[in-house]
Amino acid sequence: MALFSSKKQVPEGPLNVSPATQSEVEDVTASEEEEFIDGFSWKTVIGALFIGFIMMPGAIYLGLIAGQGVGPAAQWVTIILFMEMARRSYQTLKKQEIYLLYYVGAALTTQVAGIAIAGGPFAGLIWNSYVVHTPIAQALGITDGIPLWVAPPADSPGILGRSFFNADWLPAIGLLIFHQVFNRMKSWGLGYALFRVTSDVERLPFPLAPIAAEGATALAESSNQKEGWRWRIFSIGSMIGVGWGALYILLPSVTGLVFAQPITLVSVPFIDYTPNTQKVLPSALTGLGTDLGQVFIGFLLPLPVVVGTFVAAVGCFVIANPILYNQGILKRWVSGTDMLQSQFVNYFDFWLSFGIGTSVVVAVIGIASVIKALATAKKQKNEGVAAPQLSVPKGRGDIPIWISLAVFAVGTLAYVAMCRYLVPDFPTWILIFFGFVWTPIFSYINARMAGLAGTEVTIPYVREASFMLAGYRKVDIWFAPIPLADYGGMAQHFRTVELTRTKFTSIVKVEIMMLPIMLGCSLLFWSFIWKLSPIPAATYPFAAKFWPVGAQNQALWFTANREGENNFLLQSIRSEYIMAGGLAAILAYGATIIGGLPVLFFYGLINGTHTLPAFAIPQFIGAMLGYFYFRKRYGEENWKAYTPVLVAGYYCGMGLIGMAAVALALLSKSVSRLPY
Repeated sequence: MALFSSKKQVPEGPLNVSPATQSEVEDVTASEEEEFIDGFSWKTVIGALFIGFIMMPGAIYLGLIAGQGVGPAAQWVTIILFMEMARRSYQTLKKQEIYLLYYVGAALTTQVAGIAIAGGPFAGLIWNSYVVHTPIAQALGITDGIPLWVAPPADSPGILGRSFFNADWLPAIGLLIFHQVFNRMKSWGLGYALFRVTSDVERLPFPLAPIAAEGATALAESSNQKEGWRWRIFSIGSMIGVGWGALYILLPSVTGLVFAQPITLVSVPFIDYTPNTQKVLPSALTGLGTDLGQVFIGFLLPLPVVVGTFVAAVGCFVIANPILYNQGILKRWVSGTDMLQSQFVNYFDFWLSFGIGTSVVVAVIGIASVIKALATAKKQKNEGVAAPQLSVPKGRGDIPIWISLAVFAVGTLAYVAMCRYLVPDFPTWILIFFGFVWTPIFSYINARMAGLAGTEVTIPYVREASFMLAGYRKVDIWFAPIPLADYGGMAQHFRTVELTRTKFTSIVKVEIMMLPIMLGCSLLFWSFIWKLSPIPAATYPFAAKFWPVGAQNQALWFTANREGENNFLLQSIRSEYIMAGGLAAILAYGATIIGGLPVLFFYGLINGTHTLPAFAIPQFIGAMLGYFYFRKRYGEENWKAYTPVLVAGYYCGMGLIGMAAVALALLSKSVSRLPY
């Protein structure tokens, strides 16, 4: 329990970096009294155009070659360039303007099938066209049942010519625009209400929210030539990012342009030791993540969460996997498979069912915690204690909660109507239940999880199970706009906006402005890069490694609702393994409470059952360095203030190097296509 103690530490020895003074640390709290400012200006408009037309092609390429690890690169690079242009024009950037530029840059990434793909909304269409035309999809008979509003047929000029500028793509593009408009209504409407409850009423800390806020503040200090401790720490993080990025991104990218095979000193995104350890630890997932950013995230996350994640990830996938294999439970694993393929087969043999059991218990605990919190809040309100917490800061740009809920309701009804139109035989009551019952409840649970631990929980495969239980047998339902989502992360987003003292109305203006820009640029540049070469291909290491596994997994799910055919997935869901997962979660929760450990340690354990050890180990290293060295060296309060700024600086440095590599690679590929 001493490991999780919050006792303050006194700095030891001389400091290479001057610590923040007491007044500097207290200015984080003092910022709560700052005036809220509208950050939307002509600089924001130019920034959105710059990100769309200049940064997006680089972000697409960087995402294909390196993946999610350098996702925030384009955001910080854009901010740095704009600061330099503003400085040469004798202008300054407010932190609200800087944060809006950061926010616009975040629109470059789309999440599809668990893979982060940079490049805006049309990345999803690239993914769909790849999945439905893969050999495994054709072998399973999926391709023939794909409707036109998902992707054109394989013999379409739009597929053969690898271009969106073809009439066959119009239905899919129309549905994409529908998603972009009405999903924003759902996420913003419900997300704002969740923020008001979890932040204004429950006062949850949201540990990951300060990253972008502190980064924007540090850069604003530099822009105003008032460089304090934030700028020093941000600069240190940036230089670390530049150094690591030179090895991680720049070296293989540049040498790949000159030589037949690029020189790679560090494998992206992890080093796979599974083939080397399989004789001693059969079916164990051994590896080491190479994204240094995970070490920095370990500095920032609550220590109990990181430790719990590490213990569970190593315990489940390194220690338990060989035992399960020797007991004959992991039947599909064969010697010689790498880590990703081993994870894939082990997942369906055991960990899918086990994860359902643990997630159900966590969801029940989360619901119970929410009910308890509501009861406590009601009791305090009756006693007159909670009344001050309900006040809204002046000038923040708030709206009545009923308006935000009405916006959410309109967006959800639009989804129900569209889904009913596209798949009329699917039961409407399931759509209504998902939209108006399931989504709000679990979004609230995960908003609290983000507020407490910077993580989330979920009950997996609810959407997939509903397709099977409803008896719907066609493949089109897997692509339909089902109104099932988790908007808990929006509460953290609003908290970040609040920390930068940016008016909420600024974000609404930015969303309206950047939607047509992002749609147009995403269409233009995905068409261009898709035209250069097929996606995925050996040219793009990250996509070549992860896309086939994701497509294989998704294609198998597309057959799960067939009657009398492929029962592979249904047979993988075993009730005894679900019960084992539920029992393990109950015992872990009980041991955590009885042992006097923080509840966050339990949530870390659950998170570890879904995390590869290769990614849990760097976070654990970062947490241990932070706790046993940096916290003592710089003082606990100073270190807490430093970490979000350090993380933001690291990703900025990675971005500077990454975008330089991207520019060289895109220039080389563009020239190579010229006939003369």
